[in-house]
Amino acid sequence: PVSGSTPAAGPAPNPAPAPVSGSTPAAGPAPNPGPAPAAGPAPDPGPAPVSGSTPVAGPAPDPAPAPVLPRSRLRRFFVLRPGTFENALSDIKAQMDPQVDGELQSSWLFTEVDHWNQEGERIAAITERSLLICKYDFMMLSLQSCRRIPLNYIDSLVHGTLTLPPYSVSRREGQGLRIHWDKLREAPFTSRWNPWSNEIPYTTFIEHPVKGATEMFTSKCQLDIFRAQLAAAVQKAHGVDPVPGRANGALILNRPIPIDTYVGLISLLSNQNKLGYSLARGSVGF
Repeated sequence: PVSGSTPAAGPAPNPAPAPVSGSTPAAGPAPNPGPAPAAGPAPDPGPAPVSGSTPVAGPAPDPAPAPVLPRSRLRRFFVLRPGTFENALSDIKAQMDPQVDGELQSSWLFTEVDHWNQEGERIAAITERSLLICKYDFMMLSLQSCRRIPLNYIDSLVHGTLTLPPYSVSRREGQGLRIHWDKLREAPFTSRWNPWSNEIPYTTFIEHPVKGATEMFTSKCQLDIFRAQLAAAVQKAHGVDPVPGRANGALILNRPIPIDTYVGLISLLSNQNKLGYSLARGSVGF
């Protein structure tokens, strides 16, 4: 180089164009991420409920049968005291005649509704050859009476709604079972008008108020199961020892059960106060 001169620089590189004022530098093309995965079909939520409607729930399991009366009132029944019903069965077995009745098949607790619509708790016992209907004092633990009905004399079992005359003071709801054992003999007029007569050739059962109080009494008060077992026992008894002049077996009927109580004042007072049950009534019980 010439003394005092500056070496000539090579051509300067071309600078990138300056961005325009206020503009954003252009970014390069973004990398292609590839196709997005296809989403599966969304689950069908089902038809939307109509506005204001309640969704329909599936069928709930059958609850255990509830007691007829509140728990506080059930405790008044002496039959619920531990060992009371078992003691009653022991007393009934002691009165059974093996030659007449045979072996005990099953025992039940019901309410008997008499021809005057009066209620009373009864123990029904099905034996090989008899139906025993027993009145038991659960407070004094004593057997008061027991009717024996030969199974081969029972000629019809009627299940249905209990009905009373429309002008009767008494009222009754629910189902019952009427057992006829001599339909060829009509009860005399004096017996029908006698509230304490035992010459009426039928009896009517309804479920006892303590049904559902415990597991044992839930099974002991099942009227439908009792009807099925009694019908089978009657059919067997008719086959083993038929009665001349009677049908071979009992008729099983479903129809209303009439109770011919035309006034019903006595039964109204008796049933409302449950005089036919062994109850704790304040300082006394009967």
